Amino acid sequence: MSKVVLSSTYAGSIAHYSILSGASEVITEVNDNYSRQTFRTRCRILGPNGVETLTIPVIKPQEKTIVKDIVIDGTQWQTQHIRAIETAYNSSPFLEYYIDDLMPFYTKVYKWLYDFNMELEDKLCSLIGISFKRHISDSYLSYPDKADYRFLIDKKGNLTESFTAEPYYQVFKEKFGFVENLSVLDLLMNMGPESILVLKK
Repeated sequence: MSKVVLSSTYAGSIAHYSILSGASEVITEVNDNYSRQTFRTRCRILGPNGVETLTIPVIKPQEKTIVKDIVIDGTQWQTQHIRAIETAYNSSPFLEYYIDDLMPFYTKVYKWLYDFNMELEDKLCSLIGISFKRHISDSYLSYPDKADYRFLIDKKGNLTESFTAEPYYQVFKEKFGFVENLSVLDLLMNMGPESILVLKK
């Protein structure tokens, strides 16, 4: 089991959760400077029209702002996101088993992006069967004694050396081929209790 550093993310990628599944201790980074177009505010799902990116709107910072101080802009996105998830996975094997667990995240009003991301990650880990000891960063530091995967938050994060996709069943695989490293929501909706086996491979 490993000690790792990861960034806060919205329904993180398969790579993100694969790392979580093998970790004994996780430091979640919330003191890095916020930048646009990362997986802190977005996730990718696969629906009948292909890959869809769901993005949480935030109030644009006037100056450099750390992630834990980023404020979500409104609530309209919540209805849009849960409808998109239901549409994408309506014919998947496990939507009906997990939709009630997800619904509170799209009805409760959240102010802070960090709160939403962390609560959703905790719930997804619980549903998948992932457990580890979590610490929240107090400041932005280097961690020479831990595997640092904070780069995965960047859409251009290089996965070639750290992650090899394990193919799994996807509802629209015949239409689009296997699409790797989507949000863990895609894995959970398609594989259910077997999600943890895919992650650990």
